[in-house]
Amino acid sequence: MHVISRKKLVDFYKQPGRQDAKGQLEAWYYEAKHAQWASPVDVKAQYGSASIIGDNRVVFNIAGNKYRLVVRINYDSKTVFVRFVGTHREYDKIDAEVI
Repeated sequence: MHVISRKKLVDFYKQPGRQDAKGQLEAWYYEAKHAQWASPVDVKAQYGSASIIGDNRVVFNIAGNKYRLVVRINYDSKTVFVRFVGTHREYDKIDAEVI
């Protein structure tokens, strides 16, 4: 999969107090980059705790569910778009199906 963009992940974990997300975000990036997801079923097979929501979006729990990562996946072009990464409080303020 082509992940757009790693910079959002790096910018997030470089913020003060969020360095605990670095290892898991980097691991997720590596796994997503090497994945061959053809459908949401494939994502769930790899990440059982991921939530599949509308418009091909997936919510991943990061750092023991301390943070949320929202991506939009275009399965045909094998592209993962990082749409949001943040705390639960920040996540509660967005509409994950349209962000």
